[in-house]
Amino acid sequence: MTKVLVLYYSSYGHIETMAYAVAEGAKSAGAEVTVKRVPELVPEEVAKSSHFKLDQAAPIATVDELDQYDAIIVGSGTRFGTVTSQMRNFWDQTGGLWFAGKLVGKVGSVFASSATQHGGQESTILGFIPTLLHHGMAVVGLPYSFQGQMGTEEVKGGSPYGATTIANGDGSRQPSEIELEGARFQGAHVAKIAAKLSA
Repeated sequence: MTKVLVLYYSSYGHIETMAYAVAEGAKSAGAEVTVKRVPELVPEEVAKSSHFKLDQAAPIATVDELDQYDAIIVGSGTRFGTVTSQMRNFWDQTGGLWFAGKLVGKVGSVFASSATQHGGQESTILGFIPTLLHHGMAVVGLPYSFQGQMGTEEVKGGSPYGATTIANGDGSRQPSEIELEGARFQGAHVAKIAAKLSA
């Protein structure tokens, strides 16, 4: 069975919600799916005073386990147009995996969120793809066969680079159903391609 890791960082719960939608999609394609998060770097008192979502049930991932999966789908909020420092710090510790070529040929994919419609969702995904390519991974996005990313009838995230959601400046907007559909589609799409590559 194809093994998929959904690896995320979420301060306020938006990416956590998207991560479980991605996982649902991968499971629907027959994959064995694990959802984990990267360690928090913010001191607990600062996280509490900033109203971070601290009751996330997903266990903390370790760098050493990444090579156990056929696909890794990475989710992160946007900080100044790129992934969060928590996600970057985690991947900056993968030099040993890179040196040994442990992720070569595996599938990598990215999803993201930002506060505003033009707050860096695409640049966050595009900026992280080189990390996957340096590891020799095959990058998979969210193809236009997911028609939900088309149209202007509502404000919505999503691009051919990956599923996205818009949180609003105060975090009040939760992922919409069409954004969650995009996340599920991406999860299923990655799982299907990973199954073909690992066969």
